[in-house]
Parts: sequence; structure tokens; C-alpha cells
Amino acid sequence: MIQLYIANKNYSSWSMRPWVLLRQAGIDFEEVYVRFDSFAPDSQFKAALKGVNPVGKVPVLVHDGLAVWDTLAIAEYVAEQFPDKQLWPQERTARARARSICAEMHSGFTGLRSACPMNIEANLPEIGALTLRDKPAVRSDLERICSLWSGLLAEHGGPLLFGDFSVADAYFAPVVMRLKTYALPVPADVAAYMDRVCALPGVKAWIDDALAEQDFIDFEEPFRVAR
Repeated sequence: MIQLYIANKNYSSWSMRPWVLLRQAGIDFEEVYVRFDSFAPDSQFKAALKGVNPVGKVPVLVHDGLAVWDTLAIAEYVAEQFPDKQLWPQERTARARARSICAEMHSGFTGLRSACPMNIEANLPEIGALTLRDKPAVRSDLERICSLWSGLLAEHGGPLLFGDFSVADAYFAPVVMRLKTYALPVPADVAAYMDRVCALPGVKAWIDDALAEQDFIDFEEPFRVAR
């Protein structure tokens, strides 16, 4: 049995990616929830991951005694273990493109990610408007995301980035959450894609669980003092 160590679903964008990938693909796994309490070396969060992941972070996938961490590594491992699920596009150039945009997400869009942390339960349109007004990096990231998604949807005919569900859609699902929380403006085709992503059973299950947590963690809340 696969185990997947994750943190709070409302806040943990990194945890969301492999969880949605596994759930949407219909791959059985055991969820191991590790609540954020602090990132200090002596925190309960770090203690729970000690011996599982040497860097003390989530997500971590454990399978047959092997621990795999980092979302890209997890995605590649799962795709290799379950080739019948076709988690990457089957056509060579589309597959290369999908890997490229996942790597871009992995290392980029730092303006959006730092200014607009994932918070599924929150509704922060005023923060989104101010962020767009004051932060050129966020405007640049939003423009790139909209251009990227629009181009792929037009090229592959939708409904998802490469037609059928793939790692790329799981990888960008937390971005969809951010754009919705902060009400960042997007063109109609991108908005429709976002709605389709939220309607995917794997994504909807994550959102429902995030809303049910009812867990306010102050150090994950730069814009609110209470729920």
C-alpha cells in the first residue's frame, strides 16, 4: 500500500499535487496527515516526519519501504509504477511539454506564490486587487499562466491542458486555488478551465476536506487575524 504524508489541505499546496494526482487517477493510497504547528526543528510537525523524510517536509510518498519526496519525483515515480494510468501525455512532444511546464511551476511563479499563499477557505479579493496593483512580479506571473493555459487548451482542444487529465493539471491545481481565493482576473477560457479543474472528483474531494478542516493557523495567515 502507498502512504502519502501530507499537511493541512487548506494551506499545503505542495501536498495537494500528489494527493490529487493519486485520487484522480484512482490509485489506492493511505493518507497520513501531519498538521502544521511550526517549522522549528523541535516542532511536532518535524518530529512526525523524522525518519520518513530527511528534509522534514511534505509531501512524502512511501511505497514498499521506499520514501520518495519532492512533488516532481513523486509524480515520476507514480507514473512509472502505474503506466496504465497514462499520467503523462502519450505523444512524445506533448509529454516533453508537460514535463517542462511542471518544472516551470516547480521552480517559478515565485511572485504569485509568495504574495498569494494558498488558502482555500479564505476569500480575499481585496488582497488580490492590491497585490496586482503593487507587485509587478504577480502581474507577470498571472500573464504567463493565462498565456500558458490558453495556448495549451487551444492546442489540445481541452477540456484539460493536454486533453485528458495529466500530471500537469494536478500540478497547477493549487494555482487554480490561488486565483480563485484572490479573485485574480483571467480570460473566459482560463476561467472555464479553472471551473473544470475544481469539478474533477480528485480536486473536489481535496477542496471539501480543506473546507472541513476549520483549522486557523496564524503563521499561514498573513492577511487575516481570524477565520
